[in-house]
Amino acid sequence: MAFSYMTQFQLIFIDLYKMFALFKKELSQFFSSLTGFIVTVVFLVVIGLFLWVFPGNLNVLDSGFAHLDGLFVVAPFVFLFLIPAITMRFFAEEVRAGTLEILLTKPLTDLQIVLAKFFAGVVLVLFAVLPTTFFVISVYHLGLPPGNLDMGGIWGSFAGLVLLGIAFVAIGIFSSTLTDNQVVSFVLAVFLSGFLYGGFELIYTLDLFRHADLFIRQLGMHAHFLSMSRGVIDSRDLIYFISVIVVFILLSQIRLQSRRW
Repeated sequence: MAFSYMTQFQLIFIDLYKMFALFKKELSQFFSSLTGFIVTVVFLVVIGLFLWVFPGNLNVLDSGFAHLDGLFVVAPFVFLFLIPAITMRFFAEEVRAGTLEILLTKPLTDLQIVLAKFFAGVVLVLFAVLPTTFFVISVYHLGLPPGNLDMGGIWGSFAGLVLLGIAFVAIGIFSSTLTDNQVVSFVLAVFLSGFLYGGFELIYTLDLFRHADLFIRQLGMHAHFLSMSRGVIDSRDLIYFISVIVVFILLSQIRLQSRRW
């Protein structure tokens, strides 16, 4: 029995090692081509412009009080275009270059291939979000008195933003499995992500379903992102985001399996 458990543990370790090798390869391609750094710079510059340069309610200096509303209003829309631009090449490029068949012959399951690329995308999302903590530090010291910020709401918003970005990665990967054209993959990912983020919110405002309107709104990511931004991590919001991520990862796996037939 002990030998059997040891063998299973070794097999799991080998599988994880093989998946890590593909994950490392995907990540190295991003940073060797400066894609990872460009993504981070673009994200920070756009957010910084809205927070400090462009006039309006989102500008910290114009509003007259310390807040980070601009970050959490603008960031989802930046992610809506930036993340599909990252994920569009994951499988579409493999198909176009003819390397997907080679990848499928590797000693990796379809799920392991999808997860390796998925986690590479997740790392890029975290890599982009992490430097925004400098905005928190800046606004923290601008408050009167310093530190006059709703930190619970800010950390809840950060958690929601990260989960939102990870969900966009899963959607982008699925879109990339549907075509060998990166532009088509990008458009599909933007459409699906945009609909799941704001589409149900738009339907909710139209008041078409009367008593079911609130349920319709809860189907969208925007409602759950706003819920987390209040600083209370509700299990329903976590389950929603995890469910979206898992569904699109499984759809990507199914699509990849269909290429073997």
